[in-house]
Amino acid sequence: MSNRVRIILLTLALFIGAITADRAHPRPRLHGRQVHAIKNVDELTNQFWNEKAQAILAERLQHSETVKTNHAKNIIMFLGDGMSVHTITAARNLMGDSAEQVYFEKFPYVGLSKTYCVDRQVADSACTATAYLGGVKANYGTIGVNANVRRYNCTEAQNPANFVESIAKWAQDADKDTGFVTTSRVTHASPGGVYAHTANRNWENDAEILSSGCSAVDNVDIARQLVEWSVGKKLKVIMGGGRRNFLNTTVNDEEGLPGLRSDGRNLIKTWLQDKTSRNIKANYVWSKKGLSKVDLSKTEYLLGLFSNSHCPYHGDLKRSRLTNAKPSLSEMTEAAIKVLQKNNKGFFLFVEGARIDMAHHDTRARKSLEDTVEFAEAIKKAREMTSTDDTLIVVTSDHSHTMTINGYPYRDQDITGLADDVADDGLPYTILSYANGPGFYSTYSNDHGRNEITEKLTADAKFEYLASVPLSSETHGGDDVGVFASGPYAQYFSGNYEQSNIPAMMARASNIGPFADV
Repeated sequence: MSNRVRIILLTLALFIGAITADRAHPRPRLHGRQVHAIKNVDELTNQFWNEKAQAILAERLQHSETVKTNHAKNIIMFLGDGMSVHTITAARNLMGDSAEQVYFEKFPYVGLSKTYCVDRQVADSACTATAYLGGVKANYGTIGVNANVRRYNCTEAQNPANFVESIAKWAQDADKDTGFVTTSRVTHASPGGVYAHTANRNWENDAEILSSGCSAVDNVDIARQLVEWSVGKKLKVIMGGGRRNFLNTTVNDEEGLPGLRSDGRNLIKTWLQDKTSRNIKANYVWSKKGLSKVDLSKTEYLLGLFSNSHCPYHGDLKRSRLTNAKPSLSEMTEAAIKVLQKNNKGFFLFVEGARIDMAHHDTRARKSLEDTVEFAEAIKKAREMTSTDDTLIVVTSDHSHTMTINGYPYRDQDITGLADDVADDGLPYTILSYANGPGFYSTYSNDHGRNEITEKLTADAKFEYLASVPLSSETHGGDDVGVFASGPYAQYFSGNYEQSNIPAMMARASNIGPFADV
């Protein structure tokens, strides 16, 4: 081969390499954005990053020297439903910058949990609730039962040998008070893991059981289990949405919406009658105003059902002018702690930010991130109301979602907006996008392919983000989720482990249940 040929081939190789590199890291094509502000001019210096590293090292050293090995009097478990690592990262930007920390990211110990079900690689909120509350992995769609129970089976969940008891039961056995707060229906999959045992997460009322072709006598629906069964009856705090599963179809709730039950039961009245018969001071409330009138220092039991179905998205409280009508997650959390902290032996509280997940299913990323920020506010409130000396707080998620962050955006760009580059079809695309979901339909046309997306569209909280595969509801993701811990024995939660290990570590920290160290 002549030198001339070698030179030509080498030049061609370099040219192809340059094209490939440009494809991997494209040069931004600005949409009228000529200047990108530097968030912090100190970041331009070596000293800034070195000092930041020194501060982190000092913090880690301090944590290692002050490990708390006294038993936790109280346990608060926060569950960000569908709160993937990507969701947390994106929430930082919504707060102002990628360098921000969501409150619970400041906790000293961080781990990862594996979320799969016994029968599925990608989990749902039912089988995961059994894992992170009961310590046993189960089948997709089932709650509070082991994997001997198949979803929809009419008989297998009736066998007590298949029941999985939750950490709430272990806490009650140790004479601690218990309760839960959620922005979903109180009979939904995640809170159901606190008290219920069922072959189908959808059996929230008797009519749902009947529609599945099973007996609503032999199978007790989730709402009845909450009101009538032992663990549910002992819960001192129950707050969330879902009045419809407590009322018959012939009865309207306080806001004029009908119930879904077909058996004639009014389970709200049943709950109140049970407390009255035992001479217990109890309050039922359905509005923020009603909650504000309860003397939380004196009431023993509190039932708050603030919506017919799920509670509103946090951002919608302000957009829909509901801030005076419906309590936020942080407000419900504060009220719950005030009720439970009266017990000298301590308490277990489960708090779920449920609508992080639901917004993801709709590919409405902005709403999901808003709920994530509010979820962090509830955790901050709980940490401020309690002591790291006697209260273990564990923050995690049940599963992830398919949302991802892409497009090489500048630091000062709104993460809910458009990438600075355009796609090969010459059209802009969003920084946040999904592998599948309804966003496909709103951003793609059969006539001309992708629709043009504008900043005005992405500024709307109802905007459905780009999705690759058309589905009416976006699916969960199968990747590991974060676990963040603060308080006694928080060091247990470092590393990578099965999701079902989480309640064992919480129980050991509090010296309760089958994992107590005595």
